[in-house]
Amino acid sequence: MAMTATELAARLGGELTGDGSVELGALAGLAEARAGDAAFFKDTKYAAQLAATRAGAVLVPSAWQGACPAPAVIRVADPDAAFTRAAVWFAPPPVERAPGVHPTAVIGQGVRLGEGAHVGPYAVIEDGTVIGDRCVIEAQVFIGQRVTLGKGCHLYPQVTVREGCILGQRVILHSGVRIGGDGYGYTPTVRADGTVLIEKIPQLGIVELGDDVEVGCNATIDRARFGRTRIGNSTKIDNLVQIGHNVQVGDNSGIIAQAGVAGSTRIGSGCLIWAQAGLSGHLTIGDRAQVGPKSGLSKDVPAGEYVLGLPAVPKREFAAQLLMPRQVEKLKNQVAELQAALAALSR
Repeated sequence: MAMTATELAARLGGELTGDGSVELGALAGLAEARAGDAAFFKDTKYAAQLAATRAGAVLVPSAWQGACPAPAVIRVADPDAAFTRAAVWFAPPPVERAPGVHPTAVIGQGVRLGEGAHVGPYAVIEDGTVIGDRCVIEAQVFIGQRVTLGKGCHLYPQVTVREGCILGQRVILHSGVRIGGDGYGYTPTVRADGTVLIEKIPQLGIVELGDDVEVGCNATIDRARFGRTRIGNSTKIDNLVQIGHNVQVGDNSGIIAQAGVAGSTRIGSGCLIWAQAGLSGHLTIGDRAQVGPKSGLSKDVPAGEYVLGLPAVPKREFAAQLLMPRQVEKLKNQVAELQAALAALSR
C-alpha cells in the first residue's frame, strides 16, 4: 500500500521534518532507493550512502543531527526496528492457499489431514502420516510414512520429510530442505585377502523439530543412528546447512549458511554458529556460545564463549594472534633503534 511521509511517521510514532506530502510506495536500501521509496539509516559507516540517497523519506535515529538529501526525514528511536514494522505495511498481500487437496496429490492410507490443511499439486503423503490443522503442503513435497506435523506448518515446494520424523507447530521448511536422510555411518572391515569392506550402519532414529523452527533452502538434517536428532524450539537454520545424525540443538539458537555440524554434537540454547563454520562430532557447545565464521572447531566450547579461527580459539586469543605480526615488526624496529643507539655510544 502507498502512504505519505506524514502517515508513515504517525504510524511509527516518529518525528517528521521536511515534506510530509511525499508519496511512498515501497521500501529500499539507501544505495538503491528511488523517489517514492522509504529507506533507513542507523550506522555512521553508511554516511556516504545517506549523502547520495535518492529516497523519498529516510528513517534516522532520534538524536541524529546530520544532513540528509531526502525530502522527508523521520526520527525514530530504532530505525532498523521501525523499518521492519513498516515492511509489513508496504509488502504485497501474502499468498494464501485454500484448504483442500489438489487432484494430482497422492495421499496414502490412514493419513489424517487437519482442519484447513492445504495439499498442493503432485505432493505425496505416505501412509499413517498426521498433518496438523492449517498446515500448508506446497507442490511436489514428499512426506514419508508415519510423519507427524503440528499445527500451522508450512512446507515449501520440493521439501522432503522422511519416515517417522516429527515436526512441532508452526515449523517452516523452505524449498529443497531434506529432513531425515540417513546419517553418515559406515564401518570399514579389512578382509583376510586385504580388501576393505565398507558396511553401512543402519540409521534407525528420527529427526524431531520443535515449535517455530525455520529451516532455509537446501539445508539437510540427518536422522539419528538411534533415538533422535533434535532441533529446539524457535531455532533458525539458514540455507545450505548440514546437521549430522544425533545432533542436539537447544532453543533459540541460530546456524548460518554453509555451516556443518558433525554427528552427536550438542549445541546449547541461545547459541550462534556463524557461516561456513565446521564443527567436529561429539562436541558440547555451551549455552549462549558462538562459533565464528569459517572456524574449525575440534574442542568443546564453554557457555558464553566466542571462538574463532582455524583451529578455533577464544575470540581474545584470536585477536592477539592477528596482532602478533605487527607486534613483532614493532619490536624489530625498537631493537634496531636500540642497536643504533648503542653503536653511537660505543664510538
